[in-house]
Amino acid sequence: MPDGADPGQLPLSALLSQALVAFTIEFDNAAESQIRHRTTRLGGPRDGVWLVSMAMWLNCMRYVGTDPVRVGDVARLARCGTNLDGMRRWGYLTLEPDPADTRQKPPEKDLLARATVRGMRAREAWEPLTEVIEQRWRDRFGAAQLEKLAAALQATADQLTEGLPDCLPILGYGLLSISKVRKADRYLAAQSRPAAQSRPAARSRPAQSRPTLPLPWLLARVLLAFAIEFEHESQLSLAICANLLRVLDEDGTRVRDLPVLSGVSTEGLAMATGFTGSRNRTVIDPDPAGGKWKVARLTPNGVAARQTYLSLTGEIEQRWRASFGGAAVDELRLVLQELSGDGGSGAPLFAGLEPDQSGWRATVRKPETLPHYPMVLHRGGYPDGS
Repeated sequence: MPDGADPGQLPLSALLSQALVAFTIEFDNAAESQIRHRTTRLGGPRDGVWLVSMAMWLNCMRYVGTDPVRVGDVARLARCGTNLDGMRRWGYLTLEPDPADTRQKPPEKDLLARATVRGMRAREAWEPLTEVIEQRWRDRFGAAQLEKLAAALQATADQLTEGLPDCLPILGYGLLSISKVRKADRYLAAQSRPAAQSRPAARSRPAQSRPTLPLPWLLARVLLAFAIEFEHESQLSLAICANLLRVLDEDGTRVRDLPVLSGVSTEGLAMATGFTGSRNRTVIDPDPAGGKWKVARLTPNGVAARQTYLSLTGEIEQRWRASFGGAAVDELRLVLQELSGDGGSGAPLFAGLEPDQSGWRATVRKPETLPHYPMVLHRGGYPDGS
């Protein structure tokens, strides 16, 4: 954190996450009203696609159209992987061998992907929505505020190694981001160092009237860079530390309360507690007071991991201030704090999250906070693990 900052302030990674999650949910709500679809909760027409989140547009369908494209090229263009078989089962695309390939069973990377009619309709709905939601934010928060945010993000992103994707990857084993990012090793070689003085010097950015990348892409790139550095030095992923360990202690918390406290779905938390439980960071026991609910608590190893999360996020922010310029990082933090407030449901970011009453989010409990790191899962890429 910046020198003299209140230790109770949210980590920079959490501020970036909450902004990205809020944008994504608003994007998804708008897409849901335009795409003929089905969902688990509400069903839907049989000829509708299974509804997915913005991540699946950015890591897959943005590159798959009516002309066939090699699966390997999709991953290369997206710079991260996707749930390809899921997108096929959910009705967005088809997979078939190249007619010129004579091998009996070509590897997946050599298969050809092509959008279905339903997939093309979804593409048409998704294509303009980033600009639509950006304009909503401009109207809601003020053009000057949004330009400050975009400029601060761009100033940081310009100093990161090229090759990061425009979205957060689907989390891999252990809910790691780093394992699913193409060229992550190259990024680490260029950017991550144990000490700030060994990092590359900040590069000056020529003045420009507006950022060159859309707001959610900038948020994702900067947040992912932070996660890569964190996961290079931590035994647990940023997603697990920020969303699960953060809300636990040694005394115990009712498992049923974890989604409200973390902003993450029950399914996402089940994956996190399964992983941490197998590594002696958390335990789930019957309520010692005799209640009917199970209680999750940190083991001594879990307490140490939670402390590592708190200290390491602060250390990385200090490194960034040394490398990228304290003023630039402080400006980014300041603008994000104005949008996130204390992280609760009264924050300005929540102003655009009211779903249409016909949407699936209208059938679930309203969030009281947003994830401190997006829980992007293979289930459809939703930022809260839904």
